[in-house]
Amino acid sequence: MIKGVFTSKEKVIQHDQGNIFHVIKKESNGYSDFGEAYISAIKYQSVKAWKMHNEMTLNLFVIIGKVKFVICDDKDKENIFDTFILSSKENFRLTIPPKLWVGFRGETEGESLILNIADIPHSDDELMRKNKKDINFNWG
Repeated sequence: MIKGVFTSKEKVIQHDQGNIFHVIKKESNGYSDFGEAYISAIKYQSVKAWKMHNEMTLNLFVIIGKVKFVICDDKDKENIFDTFILSSKENFRLTIPPKLWVGFRGETEGESLILNIADIPHSDDELMRKNKKDINFNWG
């Protein structure tokens, strides 16, 4: 596994009128600060890749659907990959520290929604991008 990347199983409170899904708390592993929260949509079989945040820690949570996340560490001139599949049925949060490339693909029909709770507000100044073809990964 790539250092600093991990998943956290979050609590689900069962309720007759609809369940309550925990995502992150101030005392949660992976929480460092609050900068912003936003939702990204991804269509089935679509790939959004590649982004690297130089300062931002991502806390990703799939609220609808299923998404394959790929993290690439290219610091040692050889790409090391970790893959994670998160779904709204499993209630896991994926934490990704800065300086790692991230891409993701929608894995269910229709649209999947991803919540990111970031430790700093988004800024194009701290973000780097590459085209999907710039990092050789077989999305299958």
